[in-house]
Amino acid sequence: MQDVPTLVAQAREGRPRAVARLISLVEGASPQLREVMAALAPLTGGAYVVGITGSPGVGKSTSTSALVSAYRGQGRRVGVLAVDPSSPFSGGALLGDRIRMADHASDPGVYIRSMATRGHLGGLARSAPQAIRVLDAAGCEVILVETVGVGQSEVEIASQADTSVVMLAPGMGDGVQAAKAGILEIGDVYVVNKADRDGADVTARELNHMLGLGEARGPGDWRPPIIKTVAARSEGVDEVVEALEKHRAWMEERGVLTERRRVRAAHEVEAIAVTALRERIADLRGDRRLVALAERIVAGELDPYGAADELVRGVTGGMP
Repeated sequence: MQDVPTLVAQAREGRPRAVARLISLVEGASPQLREVMAALAPLTGGAYVVGITGSPGVGKSTSTSALVSAYRGQGRRVGVLAVDPSSPFSGGALLGDRIRMADHASDPGVYIRSMATRGHLGGLARSAPQAIRVLDAAGCEVILVETVGVGQSEVEIASQADTSVVMLAPGMGDGVQAAKAGILEIGDVYVVNKADRDGADVTARELNHMLGLGEARGPGDWRPPIIKTVAARSEGVDEVVEALEKHRAWMEERGVLTERRRVRAAHEVEAIAVTALRERIADLRGDRRLVALAERIVAGELDPYGAADELVRGVTGGMP
């Protein structure tokens, strides 16, 4: 068993091994998970969480690395949570070494962690919210969450980030795909990467047009900027950081940031409660009460919804 108070204290001091162990406890759903979360709770709330999403091949990892460099240039501590597709063999992250971020590996002001989705839909790992809390408590001022490029299910990042960055690239049909995937509704900042390629201006214009079609904003509402970058050469990255800071300031001024974090916490509580309920129900398989409910459904004495209500009352203590 790990000494949680010691691990938390070491993580606060910026020791990467302690941070790694805490995230491992989170990922592995350790019996100590509740103790970890209770210890971290008073230490969180200071980090600015930026979600980075987009189709495969648009340059998310390269852009994330460039953003890390920009924030480090400002002297900020940065955490990176890179969520990768799960290996069908090991269950681990296929791109766990994050080769493109190797430049930051020896920087004590940067913590990089790959997490596997382990089959969880939505572009994020199931334990991502808790891992974000670990990085927050460890003193990361900015946390960049790079999601799996899985298309239409990527919109989950909007519920986990303070600001969502949607990345596109010219020549990939991204304008149409963005509209189909619903990511036009979640982006706070849009980035057209690989802007040195033909078609970058066209992609930016199409995106601007589509954003305008669905626009129903009042005076003072946030209008997502569209920024062209060449992340491999760090071109346009400072403009992205500037846009992120403007969005953060706008959210703080209007109370949007607090509301987003409140909604995020509510989603997290709901997910934990549903998981706990599902586990209790799974424990009842073969239990006489569940068999009896199934028999009543087959006999036409009870409908499935009524049976489900009785089952929920049973596992929550409402049934003798």
